[in-house]
Amino acid sequence: METNFLDLHQRPFDSAAQGLCGSLRTILFQIPESVKEKAQEIRLRANRPVAVYTGKETYFVKEQGRLTQRFDRTLPIVSPQEILDSFHHCCSYSVYSHQNEIKNGFITLSGGHRVGLCGTAVISNGSIGSLRDISSINIRIARQVYGCASAVLQAVGKNLREGVLIAGAPASGKTTILRDMARQLSSGLCGDVRKVAVVDERGELAGTYRGVPQNDLGPCCDVLDGYPKGEGILQAIRSLSPEFIICDELGGLADVEAAAQGLNAGVGMISSVHAGNVRELLRRQQAVSLLHTGAFGYVVLLEGSREPGRVAEVYKAGELLAQGSGNSVADRGRDHSGICTVA
Repeated sequence: METNFLDLHQRPFDSAAQGLCGSLRTILFQIPESVKEKAQEIRLRANRPVAVYTGKETYFVKEQGRLTQRFDRTLPIVSPQEILDSFHHCCSYSVYSHQNEIKNGFITLSGGHRVGLCGTAVISNGSIGSLRDISSINIRIARQVYGCASAVLQAVGKNLREGVLIAGAPASGKTTILRDMARQLSSGLCGDVRKVAVVDERGELAGTYRGVPQNDLGPCCDVLDGYPKGEGILQAIRSLSPEFIICDELGGLADVEAAAQGLNAGVGMISSVHAGNVRELLRRQQAVSLLHTGAFGYVVLLEGSREPGRVAEVYKAGELLAQGSGNSVADRGRDHSGICTVA
């Protein structure tokens, strides 16, 4: 019986596992639902057992999908051929069409799941041109968590048009919150219905499949799928008249310049950066450059991978910049959820 794609999309773990070769996905489909519901990553390493990470626990996969938290050398292992077959399956058997993603170390599956790749770099003209001899694969499972952005929206309130930059370590829930912000804004769940444009360079926010977003971004959201972020922001401003533009992981010079253009056009910018704490954020010149554009009035800092999606603090960008490099910001009236309220 053929598996229905939309049915898989309702079950994120199975949707992510569908990207692997047949022998591996058959085993993974059998693991307990209680683990599937909290799994964050599926990791394959050549000649090592399959590992499933929940953020707090690591499970090794045995026959028939049985699990153990204790490693021993009798566990079934992933063969190099299964790694290769899974890599080709993730690429829909067209490696060439995914070269731009592969040289950056990842592929995005339908549904927004990111497949991280590890292997031997092929250097061309001093930079990575591709990968060969893939030795490990990490699938980060994309999930829709309805309402997870409510804390951010409530904390920033009517000041949302001043722009929000979400900072967090890897797997802290940045993309999940951005996705829910798009849905709530374009559905009118936090006030009036807003026109939202999502620039989805890597396909993680909308999970577009054959031109149709698989994730729920609300009824008034336009998706620029596959656009480089800088170009996509400018395209949205020129052609879509959005009230908000949402994209993830800004950082390059073109992204900084495009964010400034968004500010000049009166568009509210919402995006994310990698930074596990304020000190790390202020040490990253690209993040500081984004704040200096004035396009982001607020910075939301997330707790981390052990509590993905949980807000640790909300800061005014101007206050952070005034701190200089790395000095901590004084606590300012936390509420019971750990959110620093803003005026």
